[in-house]
Amino acid sequence: MKLGIVGLPNVGKSTLFNAITNAGAQSANYAFCTIEPNVGVVAVPDKRLDKLAEMYHPQKLTPATIEFVDIAGLVKGASKGEGLGNKFLSHIREVDAIIHVVRCFDDDDIIHVEGSVDPQRDIETINLELILSDIEILDRRIDRSKKAMKGDKSLQAEVEFFERLRKELENGVNARAVEMTDEEKEMLSTVALLSSKPVIYACNMSENDFANSIAENARYKAVCQIAAAEGAEVLPICAELEAQIASLSKEEKEMFLADLGIEQGGLDLLIQRSYHLLGLISYLTAGEPEVRAWTITKGTKAPQAAGKIHSDFERGFIRAEVISFDDLMACGTMQAAKEKGKIRSEGKDYVMQDGDIVLFRFNV
Repeated sequence: MKLGIVGLPNVGKSTLFNAITNAGAQSANYAFCTIEPNVGVVAVPDKRLDKLAEMYHPQKLTPATIEFVDIAGLVKGASKGEGLGNKFLSHIREVDAIIHVVRCFDDDDIIHVEGSVDPQRDIETINLELILSDIEILDRRIDRSKKAMKGDKSLQAEVEFFERLRKELENGVNARAVEMTDEEKEMLSTVALLSSKPVIYACNMSENDFANSIAENARYKAVCQIAAAEGAEVLPICAELEAQIASLSKEEKEMFLADLGIEQGGLDLLIQRSYHLLGLISYLTAGEPEVRAWTITKGTKAPQAAGKIHSDFERGFIRAEVISFDDLMACGTMQAAKEKGKIRSEGKDYVMQDGDIVLFRFNV
């Protein structure tokens, strides 16, 4: 999974990226500090792996991973090439989902490109540039389909859908907020529209905002209203705070967050929201050689899940021996789970569940 961190210049994108990846990307108080995208691969926090590691003492512990891409700040006119906009927009096109960092804090020492802090205006600026870029792409697709339609009338429905979608974009509606049938969603998947990508609005706040009631923050509430209208997620976060705890050990981090009255760090929450947004779950494999988490899409059946490990597993799939993580923990050992009949034998039609611990049987 690849997540692109976007936003206007000087909203805290690179600070957040550095904090959650420890990648050391350049971060400074001037626009376009980041030109080429910085990339960091982060382990997905999963306490279930720790429990399995205590049980199996594996030689190797492999969590699922997530890739964060720090993309340069966009400005007005990006879709027309302003501020190297076309180049930056192409970077966004390559990600699975967008983390849109929105500045919700005041700081006279950090210059805002618009001269003031206004989350609603900033979101509209970015969304408009994505939409304008999408309209250009749709125009080319509609023109191509119309020419092809002269010899293939089956393209009529596609042209009508893309023309309807274009009108919605012209009215400032993101593609992801447009109502579509399953057939139309299939058509949409054939064009790489930026405004169709899932979004998490990361409200970058000050430490004081976290000390006080986040829910009462007017800027945060404004972002929540925008997100609700377009089916996006919202996450309050403090990039500076995340930067402070990034270098701490696991124990120190837990103590630090406890002192602040925060249950989870921003990275953990960001990944949880990202998984939810993209409809992802993890299944687990466990044994003495390795304990590992595997990321799959919700609704994936057992053979396709097996194929994540190796194509031979899917090709020669016989059955999956499955136990839920909770059942294994309740039983204490795999042997006890067997004796209690908690391990199930599932066939090709079994839909994998989050936290399934699986042993795939196959023959090639």
